[in-house]
Amino acid sequence: MDIGRLRTLREFADRGSVTAAAKALHCTPSAVSQQLRALQSDVGLALTEPAGRGLRLTDAGRALVARADDVLAALDRAESELDTYRSAPRGRVRVAIFQSAGLMLLPGLLHRTAEFDGLDVIVRDVDMTPPEVPGLVADYDIVVAHRDEHAPSLGSDRLETRHLLREPLDVALPAGHRLAKRRRIELAELADERWISVNAGFPVDDILQSLIIRTGVRPQVVQRINDFRITERLVAAGHGIALLPRYTMDTRRGSGLVCRPLAGIKAARHVEAVYRLGASSRPAVAKVLDALADEVAVLTGERDSSGGPTRSGARRRSA
Repeated sequence: MDIGRLRTLREFADRGSVTAAAKALHCTPSAVSQQLRALQSDVGLALTEPAGRGLRLTDAGRALVARADDVLAALDRAESELDTYRSAPRGRVRVAIFQSAGLMLLPGLLHRTAEFDGLDVIVRDVDMTPPEVPGLVADYDIVVAHRDEHAPSLGSDRLETRHLLREPLDVALPAGHRLAKRRRIELAELADERWISVNAGFPVDDILQSLIIRTGVRPQVVQRINDFRITERLVAAGHGIALLPRYTMDTRRGSGLVCRPLAGIKAARHVEAVYRLGASSRPAVAKVLDALADEVAVLTGERDSSGGPTRSGARRRSA
């Protein structure tokens, strides 16, 4: 079977349509259709079937996609073996990262990877929900994504994950709030508050909704803002309260903001690096994954900036 045709099949499987696959491959939809028909002729089985105005994979097509992943991963491993003869990781690594993780990790990550000549890290910030992650992996070598603590891992039979961080979510309050001096806050004490959340489907809102189910307290959401920096300023100005990630919240003196953990409730999001099966065998990708993990270790106090272990536990650091 032709390798190029297998790549076309995988792009079609990843993106769900001939048009989207053609755009990713920088060719015409008719060229993609021809490649798929040629591959069907090679294997002697129908790999796609009509679905409305488009196409979908047959059972045989899905099975071949899984094997195509194996074949293309083997090619990547062969290329990586050649890379091991070089003194340092080389090549371009494309990274998609959600915004608050970018605030938290990106400056340090780029400092770490800049130490390697020939390693080119290209980063894009993407406002992503968990269902969108597999599609992003089709365009990026590494996708730094987040999910509700109670949601399943973003890995699958075609995707690998590296867990980076469990980040607690705290209640953000204006400095003069009636509960600002409390060490912990009961969710029931916030029943009459005005909440600022994110758009539905994003992990922080998922966590807020799960708290409703577990406690019966239904918050009044008055605004939905996906940029946490905007939310922080709105909270500081007294326009509402919010559930925000601990390590990226700016609670420095003068910020007008305080954060307090919820009492008796574990609220957190998980941050994971997601990538294609076998992609971590590339030295360049492996180096970026290690740099992400090293930056998380410094952030949480498990390691100091020189790389050595610290005595303290997790510590809070504003981005």
